[in-house]
Amino acid sequence: MLHSFDPIFIDLGIIQIRWYSLAYIIGILAGWWYGKIIIKKQIEDNNQSNYLKNFDDLIAYIIIGVILGGRLGYVIFYNPSFYLENLTEILKLWKGGMSFHGGLLGVIIATIIFSKIKGINFYYFADIISCVAPIGIFLGRVTNFINGELFGKVSNLPWAIIFPEGGNFARHPSQIYEAVLEGAVLFLIINFLAIKKKLLLKPGYISGLFLIFYSIARIIGENFREPDVNLGYFFNYFSMGTMLSILTFLSGCCIIFYIKSNEQNN
Repeated sequence: MLHSFDPIFIDLGIIQIRWYSLAYIIGILAGWWYGKIIIKKQIEDNNQSNYLKNFDDLIAYIIIGVILGGRLGYVIFYNPSFYLENLTEILKLWKGGMSFHGGLLGVIIATIIFSKIKGINFYYFADIISCVAPIGIFLGRVTNFINGELFGKVSNLPWAIIFPEGGNFARHPSQIYEAVLEGAVLFLIINFLAIKKKLLLKPGYISGLFLIFYSIARIIGENFREPDVNLGYFFNYFSMGTMLSILTFLSGCCIIFYIKSNEQNN
């Protein structure tokens, strides 16, 4: 199959609306809407309105964290030498180049700052964000596919795709694999544990589990994905995405261990 999707949704001449931009907008709006549903189901006392208002205010911080963290993460993790020589290119977001792990760090920092200002429990809102984040991840990976970027390794499977930037070789549609694993499957797992198992009543557990399960899904997906040309593999095996996911996996384990230790001490 030949990839023939246009990354531009609407071209108005002066202004172009890209699928990638729409994914961010829809992901944030859907996450906002679903996050409020979770809060309403979990909190039924007089504090509900206060939590809902704080969540509304938090969205602005999250948007800033995603954009700044995602962009700077890409610059630092994936192509620092190029951007050091071309500083103005950092501002050209429309050319692409966002890092999930950078965006994750940006959201964590933004949520910590917000929690300090409001004097609220950081983990509670981090857990809510963890429940809704797979929605945005799913949409982002689908638009990676539409853009024909971050494609997979050469494959002879029936559903392999020939991408314009990938030469004349059919390749794994690794973006779709990641959309399913990091988006749909992760959403089902995290929300099952959060809502059905009521882990939201224990702030921090969902955040830790999100980091663990996302990392596992990402590492699986990286096995099918072509590594970044300018980076290749570390130690002839690990891609940058895998290296960063190992760190997030360990971070998730540390969070779970820390929470369990506090519970035992109390």
